Amino acid sequence: MLQKFDERNRDLIVNINGQLMHRDKAGISPFDSAVQGGDAVWEGLRLYDGHIFKLYEHLDRLERSARELSFAEIPPREKIIEEIKRTLAANKMRDAVHIRLTLSRGVKITSGMDPRLNQSGPTLIVLAEHKAPVYAKTGLTLITSKIRRPPPEVLDARIHHANLLNSILAKIEANNAGADDALMLDAHGFVAETNATHIFIVRSGDLATSRVVACPEGITRATVIAICAAEKIRCVETDLSVVDVYGANEMFCTGTMGELAAVTEIDNRQIGDGKVGPMTKRLSDLYAQRTATEGIQVV
Repeated sequence: MLQKFDERNRDLIVNINGQLMHRDKAGISPFDSAVQGGDAVWEGLRLYDGHIFKLYEHLDRLERSARELSFAEIPPREKIIEEIKRTLAANKMRDAVHIRLTLSRGVKITSGMDPRLNQSGPTLIVLAEHKAPVYAKTGLTLITSKIRRPPPEVLDARIHHANLLNSILAKIEANNAGADDALMLDAHGFVAETNATHIFIVRSGDLATSRVVACPEGITRATVIAICAAEKIRCVETDLSVVDVYGANEMFCTGTMGELAAVTEIDNRQIGDGKVGPMTKRLSDLYAQRTATEGIQVV
């Protein structure tokens, strides 16, 4: 599963601290905290026919993460939304768009990790691309990574930070194994998430998903749980082992960039009958109904 370049993105207009510029001319300072230490938070948003699904929930998480990292200044929600609108208008975008928001601590007066060196406010980057959901709907293959997700006492996963080396190392393992992504475990050997998404398994018609201890609180994940509650589908949050995963009838992953995508194989073991299962199809359809009718209008 390798994303391909979309020709429509060749002349993207990128927004950095309110300045709109061609992607080839965009840049941030080498003194910016994102460059110096991955000291930034981020969100991925998806635009459906002029509206962004779960926009406020994403902005809430962005703000919580920035506050947890003690950012001295956080742009008001209204300012961020206005910059998103300006970026989409500059690119004449309305549908099938993925937006990556990045908020760094800002530019330092000299290199170093001390946040007191940041004295000019944060850096806000709005990057909008023409991008359909990135995962194949025919089913993904995973491997279990040797890289573990850190426990909260090492780095709290609820901070949606931009230092993604842990996940990148797991993705490299998946690439080397010829798999789409890697399943990551926590320090106790329970399932956390993949290198990029949350996971659900189906057992005898019920759903189970891993607890958010060593993984972030996913917004697509929360939407699926809400759909299950509305449809009276039993869904539990619990500790899952790889044995639970191997024995699942179905498995799928969730995330804004890829929506819902079935997993049909892990560690060379077939999940269920090796095809996209009925529960995965049903929930995918119900999720699509929500993204088509809910959201904040921005175009």
